[in-house]
Amino acid sequence: MTQALALSNQANLVPLTGSLDAYIHSVNSIPVLEPEEERAIARAYVDDGDLSAAQQLVMSNLRFVVHIARGYMGYGLPMADLIQEGNIGLMKAVKRFDPEVGVRLISFAVHWIKAEIHEFILRNWRIVKVATTKAQRKLFFNLRSSKKRLGWMNQAEVNAVAEDLGVKPETVLQMERRLSGQDVSFAATASDDEEGTAYAPEQYLASEDADPATALENADWDTRQRKQLAAALEHLDERSRDILNQRWLSEDSKTGLKELAEVYGISAERVRQIEAAAIKKLRKAIAA
Repeated sequence: MTQALALSNQANLVPLTGSLDAYIHSVNSIPVLEPEEERAIARAYVDDGDLSAAQQLVMSNLRFVVHIARGYMGYGLPMADLIQEGNIGLMKAVKRFDPEVGVRLISFAVHWIKAEIHEFILRNWRIVKVATTKAQRKLFFNLRSSKKRLGWMNQAEVNAVAEDLGVKPETVLQMERRLSGQDVSFAATASDDEEGTAYAPEQYLASEDADPATALENADWDTRQRKQLAAALEHLDERSRDILNQRWLSEDSKTGLKELAEVYGISAERVRQIEAAAIKKLRKAIAA
């Protein structure tokens, strides 16, 4: 893992930032190595651990990653992300490449490039995973190319695809339904068409207010709190109870401290102190 990270950092890949067209133009301008040149550079990396040699191997094959990634544009994922995942696969292939086998690096690397792109698509194509088993993954990436026309497949086509890919017809039908389904935004989006936002999934979440048990529990809690408050008020002296009533508990609770100070012939600060002490007693009684 450490070697892979070192290779990634040392390779100094052309960054996938800004214009994608500029990136593609940049990697296409990097010359492709001749077979003997590629083999010699690969030996330098394998025998001597020369990371600059690994950089040359990666850079000279980036154009092929772009070509492979283009084949996966139909899954609705950003092209830049597909290329980036393919680049990771290319670097893994460089790490494992044996120049003595006698094949070109890209021929060996295709498997690793596609494997990384496949994993990326399966992780991100949809929130609900569409393929979990090995057979389902194979079907996922081959079903579209196996279909002869747009629209739903007939039974003969289903049977042909199932036989060709070595899966059950029921599995083909299930995967076709998954691929045909459209992702839906969880929350309703702003739109002039009210009907277009009426079926957002959030509209169908159960409301706690509609639960009879929850409603009864909340009503019981409110009743209990009111009884405790009334009992606590009865234990206050008349002046404290009147101050709270006029300040907080009456329908028009707008009486000021100065007004109550004039009524009781005390300072406004003293009214505030009485009020604070009374509220403290109420809180203690209700919490008990």
